[in-house]
Amino acid sequence: MAKYKKKRARELKHDKFRDWTLKFFDRLGDQLEGKGRTILYGIGGVVILAVLIGVFLKWSHRRDDQARQALGRAIAIASQSVATTPTATPTSSPSFASEQERAQKAIEEFQKVAAKYGEPYRSEARYFIATNLLLVDRAKGLSELTELSKSSNREVATLSKFALAQAKEADGKYDEAAALYKELAAQNNNVITPETANLRLAMVYEKQGKKKEAADLLFNIVEAARKAKDDADNTPLPQSQAARDAAQELQKLDPDRYAQLTPEAPPNNLPF
Repeated sequence: MAKYKKKRARELKHDKFRDWTLKFFDRLGDQLEGKGRTILYGIGGVVILAVLIGVFLKWSHRRDDQARQALGRAIAIASQSVATTPTATPTSSPSFASEQERAQKAIEEFQKVAAKYGEPYRSEARYFIATNLLLVDRAKGLSELTELSKSSNREVATLSKFALAQAKEADGKYDEAAALYKELAAQNNNVITPETANLRLAMVYEKQGKKKEAADLLFNIVEAARKAKDDADNTPLPQSQAARDAAQELQKLDPDRYAQLTPEAPPNNLPF
């Protein structure tokens, strides 16, 4: 009897749910009566919109691939070595007699990218154009880098400022270069790390005859790198190339200060 009651209770409950469901759809049918065409138009509009979005995304991905390939071809040209002597065996790679000739060809390719594609490829292409202009029309290249250092594209702005600082350093404008390196170090950006910016700043100080300032900065770079620990297991973090270069430079510049550094942690040679 008890089992029957439980079974019947389930049946009644099921019937109650069925009745409620049928009433709900009846009411919904009454509300939608006479609106079938409007609903079809609405559904059709949603379907068309979905198709258009799909087509746009597919076109956008294809466009991005084309832009990346075009940018890659231009970078390959800019990275091509200059032939110091004519080669007897012809190669498929373009050959350039001078850095200026290579830079001019690279500029032409980057200009095609900037003219054809949108962001971020346009700004990236403009950055490469500016750096290559330093070999063809230095004043114009410096002007372009100055403008790009204020770009809304953070990566392009950082790279442009660093290239501008290097150009100022190469031109012997050490105060201007130092100011730019200080700005980059303060940004704490992964594109140009504080270690890299401070290493270049120390090299500028050295060129200015500021030996103590250079040694202090180099010491701080290396000391911080050697003391850095992994938060997870408290093991020493691997040192960056900038930190290793700073150690070598400090050893040459001030051996006594170099001897005061925290000893370098032994490498972890565990097989796992």
